[in-house]
Amino acid sequence: MTTPTIHVSVVSHGQCGITAQLLQDIQHHCRDMALQATVTLNIPEALCFDPDSFDFSVHLLRNIQPQGFSANHNAAFRHGQQNYPCQYFCVVNPDIRFSSNPFPELLDCLEDSRVGVAAPLVLNTQGRVEDNARRFPTPLGILARALRKIHRLDYAVDRATAPDWVAGMFMLIPVETYQRIGGFDERYFLYYEDVDLCARLRLADYDVRLCPAAQVVHEARRQSHREWRYLKWHMTSALRFFTSKAFIGVTWRRLTGAGA
Repeated sequence: MTTPTIHVSVVSHGQCGITAQLLQDIQHHCRDMALQATVTLNIPEALCFDPDSFDFSVHLLRNIQPQGFSANHNAAFRHGQQNYPCQYFCVVNPDIRFSSNPFPELLDCLEDSRVGVAAPLVLNTQGRVEDNARRFPTPLGILARALRKIHRLDYAVDRATAPDWVAGMFMLIPVETYQRIGGFDERYFLYYEDVDLCARLRLADYDVRLCPAAQVVHEARRQSHREWRYLKWHMTSALRFFTSKAFIGVTWRRLTGAGA
């Protein structure tokens, strides 16, 4: 059986140290995988690792001007398809840690042709489950979530499930599917690009899958809670999503039961 080929895309925002740790995790835990990695340096930074020191190929892209989440991963996808085409495209944040190889279970989930994207269960550094699988946001839902002191998980995580959307901190998607829906929408500079992608997948009759048998650790850096510019990007992206055809489409399907 041919080993599936996976293109891993990581974007560093002056995060060379934790990006190097992620690449080391991949090397340690994923030796049996056929991997290519693209690391995009979104801002100027000194490289703290040797790309040629890994058992898999690590390719570097350097931006002249900082780009948004969507634009960076779309550019990495195009570069990969032109130079080292693979069957699957994996978006991973640099602050993700591997304690085991998540790819076999994710690939099993994607064996179902109806599944357009698969994500692992994400734990924080204390071992608690993070809410990387959620229901589609609504303005009232965001307000209610902000007022609650305790955030509850939207879905059970003891089995594979089909959430509305999964967070862009770790997504595995077949290349053909990514191409078919046009990748991430580059009008989203930061935040909601993952929500929008999953909404468009669902409108194209694909499923979204959380695969708890695959697990990773997230060393969270929630800058939107501390810096005004991140909060501004968050609010701008939310407004764009709530006025988008994707949001209107999935909301209509939910209200009418169409495509259920």
